[in-house]
Amino acid sequence: MNQRIAIHKAGRPPEVWTNLEAPTDLAQALRSTDGDVPRLVDCLTLWLTNMMLDEADWRIETEKLLQVLSEQSAPVVFVSNEVGLGIVPENELARAFRDAAGHLNQAVAEACDEVWLAVAGHPIKIKPSDTLF
Repeated sequence: MNQRIAIHKAGRPPEVWTNLEAPTDLAQALRSTDGDVPRLVDCLTLWLTNMMLDEADWRIETEKLLQVLSEQSAPVVFVSNEVGLGIVPENELARAFRDAAGHLNQAVAEACDEVWLAVAGHPIKIKPSDTLF
């Protein structure tokens, strides 16, 4: 996993990207970095994993995140994994994670102006929808 993370970071040159790791306190990280520069949160499901492994109340932390998000002046782009499209996991923790990720993604998507889904490398605009229904 460390090697995967290193490769991922190497794709974001330091002259373009400033890396701030916030394994659990994402709301504070956004609050402290708000200003003129857009931020990329990569990724919400990893943050959720950290919350669950720390046995923190991810619902309360999500509410904190949503509150801080509503106060931001600079754009925030979230990356998240869609984990609810497959079969229901047999493992209890995996089911809890799948359900929590669904709730988290829905709540953040509701708060965001735009939502995109990438499928096989192709972006699909979800919100705002161009349809009437």
